[in-house]
Amino acid sequence: MEYGFLAGHPFVVVYLALFGIVFLRAQATYWLGRLLGAGLYRTRLGARIEPRLERSRAIIDRYGPPAVTASFFTIGLQTAVNATAGATRMRFIRYLIAMLAGCAAWAAIYSLGGIAILTAWWRAFTYSPPLAIALLVALAGAIAWWSQRGRARDAT
Repeated sequence: MEYGFLAGHPFVVVYLALFGIVFLRAQATYWLGRLLGAGLYRTRLGARIEPRLERSRAIIDRYGPPAVTASFFTIGLQTAVNATAGATRMRFIRYLIAMLAGCAAWAAIYSLGGIAILTAWWRAFTYSPPLAIALLVALAGAIAWWSQRGRARDAT
């Protein structure tokens, strides 16, 4: 775990701490983007391209929330998406709802060791790509089997 200060604490404490960390980081990035975007709107360039900026804002307002949530499942894209949401003035309530879902997922991934699993899989991939692919296929098969088993049990 990257966050050594959380080692040995109960899961709830770790999860809430990680949720708080990512929440504050995402909010800071959004508001910094909002500040920079406001500066752009005040420039000559901003005045000249304002119709395009407004179209972009409408598109991001409409389709941006899923992108914001999905960005929390990536490494390296999260900051850019949050800053863009701020710079384009995505409506805050839409951003907040999408960001909270993303924060919850991110905290779960980190607190449950998801990054360690990904790192182990990547090491397996660099050692033997067929082995790593076989592991993914086996995982997909196990998930499908477990899902079908639950459905069959519900049907009875």
